[in-house]
Amino acid sequence: MKPEPPTDDETIETVYRLLRLIRRSEEEIARLYPSDKIKSPIHLSIGQEFVSVGVIGALDEADVVSATYRGHAAYIAKGGDLGKMMAELYGKAGGCAGGKAGSMHLVDMEQGILGTSAVVATTIPVAVGYALALKREGRGRIVVSFFGDGATEEGAFAESLNFAALHDLPILFVCENNGYAIHSPIEDRWASPALCARVETYGIRTHRFTEGDVFALRSATEKACQSLRAGDGPVFIECLACRWREHVGPEDDFDAGYRDRAEMEPWLAND
Repeated sequence: MKPEPPTDDETIETVYRLLRLIRRSEEEIARLYPSDKIKSPIHLSIGQEFVSVGVIGALDEADVVSATYRGHAAYIAKGGDLGKMMAELYGKAGGCAGGKAGSMHLVDMEQGILGTSAVVATTIPVAVGYALALKREGRGRIVVSFFGDGATEEGAFAESLNFAALHDLPILFVCENNGYAIHSPIEDRWASPALCARVETYGIRTHRFTEGDVFALRSATEKACQSLRAGDGPVFIECLACRWREHVGPEDDFDAGYRDRAEMEPWLAND
């Protein structure tokens, strides 16, 4: 049975306001980018914002988030300072990383944003290490590690799953599966699309979301957080999504020959 949206009007409004804030922020970044005032490459999450909003909305303020180079949504959803994020994109000293790191390396430890990285999958073992520290701390805090489907092909992903399961770490793995590693579709990379089944071989509980339902995702994350805080070991969530813009940059790329615009139509209709 499909979960019903929350009846709390304040929660519903908060979710939609956050989705809108992220979308408009990134649309403005896309508008500004051709001016060359933004000094770092940008990887926009337009179309995928629901993943960060649905998951992070279920966390406590003291919990920690680790994301990827496509990390604007996670940064904003966790409470990162938007002004500092924009200053970072401009390379200003007032940026969240002193203007030295740019769009792909956002960080705000005061808000529990562990940091993002331009190198695929490298944030996953860092998040696992932080989860080990939080387990030893014993305060019931958890870590969420966001990554793309391409990151699941790196050795660090398998090693991290094994270590997290072996030590019952309080970490939620979240795969934002938009079906492409830059321009390479899953069909050309995976012998089997059964990602959750592969993860389950480590004894990790999994959930798979296919329709972009932010409230269903939030509800599942709330239950996962209860389990994580109880010491029941890691949880894995796979979220199918659609990247509306090009892999890196402000434009769309449906005329580039590697994917069809029709793929986006169901997601656009259900946005």
